[in-house]
Amino acid sequence: MFIDAVEIFVKSGKGGDGGIHFRREKYVAMGGPDGGDGGDGGNVVLVADSNMTTLLDFTYKRKYVSEPGENGMGSKRYGKNAQNLYIKVPVGTVVKDSETGKIMTDLSHKEDTYIVAKGGKGGKGNYKYATATRQAPNFAEPGMPGEERRIKLELKLLADVGLIGFPNVGKSTLLSVVSKARPKVANYHFTTLKPNLGVVNLEGISNFVIADIPGIIEGASEGVGLGLEFLRHIERTRILIHIVDISGLEGRDPYEDFLKINEELKNYSVKLNDRPQIVVANKVDMLYDESKFEEFKNKLKKLGYDKVFKMSAATKKGIQDVMKEAARLLSTIPITDLEISDDERFIPEEKRFTYDITKEGNTYIIKGSFVDRLLSAVNVNDSDHLRYFHKVLKNKGILDELKEMGIEDGDMVRLNDFEFEFLL
Repeated sequence: MFIDAVEIFVKSGKGGDGGIHFRREKYVAMGGPDGGDGGDGGNVVLVADSNMTTLLDFTYKRKYVSEPGENGMGSKRYGKNAQNLYIKVPVGTVVKDSETGKIMTDLSHKEDTYIVAKGGKGGKGNYKYATATRQAPNFAEPGMPGEERRIKLELKLLADVGLIGFPNVGKSTLLSVVSKARPKVANYHFTTLKPNLGVVNLEGISNFVIADIPGIIEGASEGVGLGLEFLRHIERTRILIHIVDISGLEGRDPYEDFLKINEELKNYSVKLNDRPQIVVANKVDMLYDESKFEEFKNKLKKLGYDKVFKMSAATKKGIQDVMKEAARLLSTIPITDLEISDDERFIPEEKRFTYDITKEGNTYIIKGSFVDRLLSAVNVNDSDHLRYFHKVLKNKGILDELKEMGIEDGDMVRLNDFEFEFLL
């Protein structure tokens, strides 16, 4: 089964808490603090694997959580950093933030890596808080929380050449002839449900990857059929081979078909519409009136296409000429990565601990991630902790902000479930 778009949840590891410990040595009275720092939490890392061709594995497992860092220990021993969690994805996977829809990275090369969720930093141990006036701190810093987010993985096939055209024009047949790919080949009047890739390996021609891109029918750029799902697979191709059925046995006009397909490309992406095209008139073995080909050729010449190849994928006539032209064009077009504009690129927010102050009567309420982190680090029932608590509020500027808001002696200050009386 070919799966080319999935959404998964990732969460990096929390940093280990700093250790709270005091020296216990023989003949050393009143040993000082020696709690070590906590270890960093594990990152969640995506790795491009050339052996994967689909995102099928992610339909069975959609949650990935990395390990937390180890807590700090006595004797100033640091906790171990957690191992990173590596997730393999196919080469050609574009990673998007599900919430914003913006692109985080494009894993377009073998063994490309990207940290999609960074592990939390380990907290400081209590020996880091020892000062001349606070020689025995019995508190430590908790580890930083890890990151969590939902991401969307989209597979955009890494093919040099894309085969486009209406259903039943011979794309799958051509692919089966020039490569070892074995797509279903039949008289389909509907589009194939999955892309097929193959490597062209013909004598006298440099190898290249070719893909039969399904889903491009009239209205594809507006979501008709599977159009939008598969049009993105052409974005990486350097050239397109546009195949039309010149025989007319299906009752279709090859010139009208050519215009309709190009209109869908243009509506989807102007860049795709500007991609070099090799025009191929297929099924010439079933053409009873040669003037139809000449008429088609003359019409395309007016559009700027000076060369139209005659081909019969069924009898293999003309295939070598088409593949040679594809190899020649590829040699003139450099390989480029997917272009990501500034508007499309995801920029992670810097992790900050914030707070907000509101007033209800004579009570000033402070809420936010800063409050949660501070209260997790101290024991407000311990005098030593409480002195540190007030020092942090002062250094953060919260006490000054309360004064600017008009707080007076005896007013209450509430942080989550903890309240204290304010004294100027």
